[in-house]
Amino acid sequence: MFKAIGVIELKSIPKGVEATDAALKSAGVELISAHPACPGKYEMILTGSISNVTAAVSHVLSKFEGYVIDSSVMGRIDEQVIKALFGTQTGQKKGSLGLIETFSAATTIKAADLAVKTARVEIFDLRVSRGMGGKGVVMLTGEVGDVMAAVESGSAYAKTTGQLSSEAVIAAPHEDLWNQL
Repeated sequence: MFKAIGVIELKSIPKGVEATDAALKSAGVELISAHPACPGKYEMILTGSISNVTAAVSHVLSKFEGYVIDSSVMGRIDEQVIKALFGTQTGQKKGSLGLIETFSAATTIKAADLAVKTARVEIFDLRVSRGMGGKGVVMLTGEVGDVMAAVESGSAYAKTTGQLSSEAVIAAPHEDLWNQL
């Protein structure tokens, strides 16, 4: 099943909390997360139908325009990405490991979506903003060729937005590394 995702990053924590409440009251959306993000930003991630997510994001943009740093609405997000955002994705410690790191939550989520739609890979982990200086990272597993193609696709998108921090593909991660991830 495909859902839409809305991501809004604001430059004020109090206004971010207020904007999250406004988004939830404006349309039938579900909150994936809402929290302060480094450095001093507030980030919310919403999900639901494309029309509801678009309405909620538009409402926040019009009411809090002076506080918005970045926002994005992404339709037809792969279910793996939704599960990873909710923390219910169960990535397996096998195969190759690919990583894409970006400077924005919205870019990380879009890069993850493009990666899983490009090749036969699984999301091992998806982290956005918290404890990462406002950055995001997606970790992908699968056969080395698939992981390379997925990382290339997601990284290319992030590069076009100017939000790519770095990327890596590890063909055969050491067992001790897997145990630490």
